[in-house]
Amino acid sequence: MKVPFVDLGAQQSEIEDEVRLGLDRVFERTAFVGGPEVTAFEDAYAAYVGASHCVGVGNGTDALELAMRAVGVRPGGEVIVPANTFIATAEAATRIGAVPVPVDVDDEHLLIDPAAVERAITPRTQAIAPVHLFGQAAFVEQLLPLASAAGIPVIEDAAQAQGARRHGRACGSLTTVAATSFYPGKNLGAAGDAGAVTTSDPEIARTVRLLSAHGSETKYVHEVAGMNSRLDTIQAVVLSAKLARLEKWNELRRQAADRYHALLSGVAGVRVPESAPGNQDVWHLYVVRVASRDRVLEALLDAGIGAGIHYPFPVHLTGAYASLGLGDGSFPVAERAAGEILSLPMFPHLSPEQQEYVADVLTEAVRHG
Repeated sequence: MKVPFVDLGAQQSEIEDEVRLGLDRVFERTAFVGGPEVTAFEDAYAAYVGASHCVGVGNGTDALELAMRAVGVRPGGEVIVPANTFIATAEAATRIGAVPVPVDVDDEHLLIDPAAVERAITPRTQAIAPVHLFGQAAFVEQLLPLASAAGIPVIEDAAQAQGARRHGRACGSLTTVAATSFYPGKNLGAAGDAGAVTTSDPEIARTVRLLSAHGSETKYVHEVAGMNSRLDTIQAVVLSAKLARLEKWNELRRQAADRYHALLSGVAGVRVPESAPGNQDVWHLYVVRVASRDRVLEALLDAGIGAGIHYPFPVHLTGAYASLGLGDGSFPVAERAAGEILSLPMFPHLSPEQQEYVADVLTEAVRHG
């Protein structure tokens, strides 16, 4: 049996007719930049996450940078980020000229540790950027008082959590501003690069839109030096079709996570993920922790099972951030987890038979570790 890590073709088959009709409309109108399809998606996604505004942009990294710029992150400032994240969270700060400040994560969920954040705040801190990792919401309610006391904003990195909720509220509307990515493999994925910033602050929304369009609201009138980062109209068509199905697809992910849990929770040597109280997770990734992880991963791949590591190196141990001077031992939880985490196949159309095969191969590999 072959089990892919993700199956985008199954999603595409559900939306193919709808997307083709939408593309026909785009080409008939020749509205290739902006236009009603982009506006319709922005309005729908803002409503979905419970924000007043959504500004579509070119990709998730741009979304993070634009959100940071809009709330006042400037060159020389510091942005607190989790050590266990995709590099884009830190990279967005670097692109501004700010300094990413990694902190450790909690051992159970691998989410940014509020106590570590509190210790990391300095007079130079200009923002806190928690990541809603693997489809679970970070503990933002513990971060907001810290941020308020320091007079700084909290910026959600919600790229892996479209539809996730904390205490009933959706990721993307838990703080002042949020950035998300619609990279194809996300829960809500485009047919290429795309991203968005969501906020209920009209001035932040205006600033993001201004910066993303060369600093201009009126053609050839440039208020500030901005950038070119717009949500492609064709991607908006795809995203609108998928957004209408996102709740159903997320529920299928939750059912798949429940099956994995039933299959693996009693297996010695496999640590399964648990939802935090107050969270409704959407399981962008299903990440177990095992000893001899690299050997177990090789066994899965040899058996035709798509699996991966998210992420093999904490931010501070990548070559890109060697200049921070943070070596081994700086963040023990993130570092230890990086050697144990293993992402199993997870997508809405994953079948019980495929999961049983994954569980059997994983169990056998761990047993012989």
